[in-house]
Formats: sequence, C-alpha cells, structure tokens
Amino acid sequence: MSALKDRLKRLIAAAGPISVADYMAACLFDAQAGYYTTREPFGAAGDFTTAPEISQMFGELVAVWAYSAWKAAGRPMPMVLAEIGPGRGTLMADMLRTLDRLDAGFVTRARIAMVEASPRLADIQRERLASGRGRPTWFCDLAALPRLPLVVVGNELFDALPVRQFVRTARGWRERMVGLGEDGGFAFVAGIAGIDPALLPPEAAEAPEGAVFEVSPAREALMDAVATRIAADGGAALFIDYGHLRPGLGDTLQAVRDHAYDGIFAHPGAADLTSHVDFAALAHVAAMHGLEATTTTQGQFLLGLGLIERAGALGAAAGEDVRERLRGEVERLAGPDAMGNLFKVICVSRRGVRLPPFAAPA
Repeated sequence: MSALKDRLKRLIAAAGPISVADYMAACLFDAQAGYYTTREPFGAAGDFTTAPEISQMFGELVAVWAYSAWKAAGRPMPMVLAEIGPGRGTLMADMLRTLDRLDAGFVTRARIAMVEASPRLADIQRERLASGRGRPTWFCDLAALPRLPLVVVGNELFDALPVRQFVRTARGWRERMVGLGEDGGFAFVAGIAGIDPALLPPEAAEAPEGAVFEVSPAREALMDAVATRIAADGGAALFIDYGHLRPGLGDTLQAVRDHAYDGIFAHPGAADLTSHVDFAALAHVAAMHGLEATTTTQGQFLLGLGLIERAGALGAAAGEDVRERLRGEVERLAGPDAMGNLFKVICVSRRGVRLPPFAAPA
C-alpha cells in the first residue's frame, strides 16, 4: 500500500468521505506523494505522450497562432508570452524557435513566462530552454505575471484540474464522494450535498439513477483569471485539451499509467487522473468578461493553420522514411480517429478580434 493511499484511507475513516475533487487533488498534487510532484509523466518512458512530444509541427503552428494574436493586438511591446503548465518545455521550445524565424527580434523583446507550480518540472524546463535566444522567467501562478498585454497558451492543462461529480440517486442529484467499502478499499458513495438544478444540462431531468454529471469550479476559476487579464490588459489565450464542446452527462474520470488505462483507486499518486473538459463552460466564463470565445476540434485547428502544408515542406527534401513519419504525425495530431476529434481548442480574445484559423490573419 502506498503512503498516500494509506493516508487517504485514514483520513476518510476518521472524517468521512471526501469529494472526487479532493481525491483528485491529493493524488495529483500532494506535496510528498502527488503524481505531478514526484513522477515524470511525459513521453515513452512516462505514462502518456502529449501533442508537442509527437511532432515539432504542433508547437510551430501554435507559434503561428501566437504571433497572429500579437499582431491583432496591435504589436504591443513589451508584452508577455506565457505558457501555463509547460510540461517538459517542448511546446515552448518549438514556439520560440519558430517565432525567432518569423520575427528575429520578437523572442528577445517579449517577456517569456513559464507558469509552473512544480519545482521539479521547472528544473526540467530550464534545462530544455537553456540554449535558445529567448530567456524565460518562471512563475508559480498566473497572478504573478507582469501586468502587460498577454498571449497565453496551455496544452492538456485543464484536464488535470480537479472535477466534482454529481450522481443521480433515488433522492435526486447528490455529490459523488470517495469513501471506504466493506472490504476497506476505496469506493464511490453518494453524499448529502446536492447541486443547483440550473447547472444541469436539459437531459438531466430524465436521467436514470446512476447517471453522472461533472463540473469543475477549479477550471472555471483558472479561465476567469485568464479572462480577467485579457479583458484588462489585452491579448489572447489558446487552450487545447480533450473534452466536449457542449455540456452533457457522463462519467469521464479516468486514470492512466504506463500508457494504459488504470483503476481510479488502484495507484493514487502513481497514476494520472483526468476528466474531459467542458469547453462550453470555459467559453461561458470568457463571455462573462465580454470576450470572444471560439471553439473547434484540434484537427480543424491544426489543418486550418497549415499542418499538411508544413508537413509537405518538411518532407520535400527528405527521404521516404521521413515523409512516412510526417504522415504518421499528421494522422496522430489531426486524424478523426486519433487526437483530431477527441481534443478540442478554445481561443479567447477581445470582441471583434477573430484569430486564425477562425478568420484570416489581421
């Protein structure tokens, strides 16, 4: 039994069931035994592979978007180019290399910010970005960023933030909790807290017992903080994650370990816990600040920015083995049966500013 599992069981035995959100937060971010605190999750040697690790083209096209967002904002300098949750620094490394080619002075004039709460991951990012012309500064949270026009990106960020679950019972909708079963192991139980019916989707009224609805105040709070900065200081935000474009019912909580699905309760602190992101909820938060929020699939986003054309350019002078690899990367990033439809994109900007690929560049 892991130390974290033992500690959580003792907590529940003493104080009663905890929310799914509290269970997620402990498993992912516990200071001594949390997943992101102690493990190396990314890449073939980790538990999952993110889009920047699949292909340099992902970061290159995100850089094109970021440069377009800066131009649409009036080319302000100084400005902040930030990534929240930068992983191993791969996305920012590809972005800075591409931005340096688009505009040789951009990465030295802009303030490059890495928003990372994990000291261990921050050290990995520093090593990864040490050789470029851009000189990033690390911050523990968004609130610490300089008050300047902000272009911010995040990939697979929101899915790791804790989610609350509510389950339909004979007594109505009740918060789903993590308690202890008869065998002493973790088990889902229904709590006493309900949910405001206004938050439920229309189909909830006819949902059968056992149906699950998810809501994430933590995700909405982060989007609120981002939208507040953009509304006040200008700029734009781009977030890419797996999820759904419209709210609905469904239990999407999952654990991943060694590139395979794991039991939710099997390895607390040693497996990644995530759930699908409700992009409609994020768009609603942005709209409450008077901002434009546009959503699409990752496939449509990357193809609209020129993924196929970029792959063709990279493969033009290369051998067939490289071209075959590039075709595989395009399929993984944008194919409807791969990441193309599962992953979604939200672009947030000021009203009237429509950024590519949602509109032609300014």
